[in-house]
Amino acid sequence: RLQARVERMEQFQKEKEELDKGCRECKRKLAECQKKMKELEVTDPESGKGELEKLQAEAQQLRNEEKSWENKLEELKKKEKNMPWNVDTLSKDGFSKSVFNVKPEEKEETEEQKEKKHKTFVERYEKQIKHFGMLRRWDDSQKYLSDNPHLVCEETANYLVIWCIDLEVEEKHALMEQVAHQTIVMQFILELAKSLKVDPRACFRQFFTKIKTADQQYMEGFNDELEAFKERVRGRAKVRIEKAMKEYEEEERQKRLGPGGLDRAVYESLPPELQKCFDVKDVQMLQDTISKMDPTVSSY
Repeated sequence: RLQARVERMEQFQKEKEELDKGCRECKRKLAECQKKMKELEVTDPESGKGELEKLQAEAQQLRNEEKSWENKLEELKKKEKNMPWNVDTLSKDGFSKSVFNVKPEEKEETEEQKEKKHKTFVERYEKQIKHFGMLRRWDDSQKYLSDNPHLVCEETANYLVIWCIDLEVEEKHALMEQVAHQTIVMQFILELAKSLKVDPRACFRQFFTKIKTADQQYMEGFNDELEAFKERVRGRAKVRIEKAMKEYEEEERQKRLGPGGLDRAVYESLPPELQKCFDVKDVQMLQDTISKMDPTVSSY
C-alpha cells in the first residue's frame, strides 16, 4: 500500500510538472507571436497584411491552448486539495517515523498549568528560541527546526510574541521586524497543523515547501499577516509605554505628597498651625483654625 501511494504521488507530481511546462511554453509562444504582430504593424502595415492575418490566427489558437492548459492546471489543483494528508504527502523529505502524524490530544489546562508549562519550556529552551528568531533564510529556519523539532509549539510562538513587544518598547525596531517574521512563520505552521489535525512537528516541512514555491496569493497572505502583526506589536508596545509612564508619574507624585495628601511644597508653605491640622488629619480642627485666622491669610 505504501509503495502504491508513493507511485501515485510520483505520477501526480510528474503530471503537474508537465502541465506547468506546457503552460509556460504556450505563454512564451503567444508572447513571441504578439511581438511579431506589433513589429509588422509598425514596419510594413500594408504589404504585410497577409502575414499579419496569419499571425493573428496563430495568436488566437495559442490563446485557446493557453486557456486549455490553465483549465487542466486548475483541475489538478482541485484534485491536489482533495488528496488525503499524511506524512508522505506533507513533505518530500518526510519522516522516518509516523509517530507525529496523529491528531494532537486536546487537554484542558488551567491558566496556572499553562503558565507553569510556558515558564519551564522557556527556562530550558530560551537560547534556542532566540536563535530561531534571528534566522532569515527559509532553508536555515527549516533545517534548524528539523534539528530541534521540540521548538515547533505554542510556547515558542508565545515567547516570540512577547519578545517582539519587548524589542519595540526598547525601540529596537529593525530587530523587532526580524523576530516578527519568524513569529508569523511559527504561527502559520501551527495553523497548518490545526487545519490538518496533526502534530505541528509533522507539517512544518510542508509549510516551507509551500512558502518557497508559493504563488503570489499565498505569499501576499503571509506578508499581509506579518504587517498586521507588526502593527499589533507597535500598538501593544505603545500601551505598555504609556502605562509605565503613568505609573512613574504616579510614583513621583506620591513621593511629593505630604500629610493629608497635599503636595509637599504646598504643605511646607502653610503656617505651622495649619500644618498641624494636616498632620493629625482633623477636619474640624482645620475649620476652627481657619476661622480664627486673618481672612486675607486664610484665603491665600
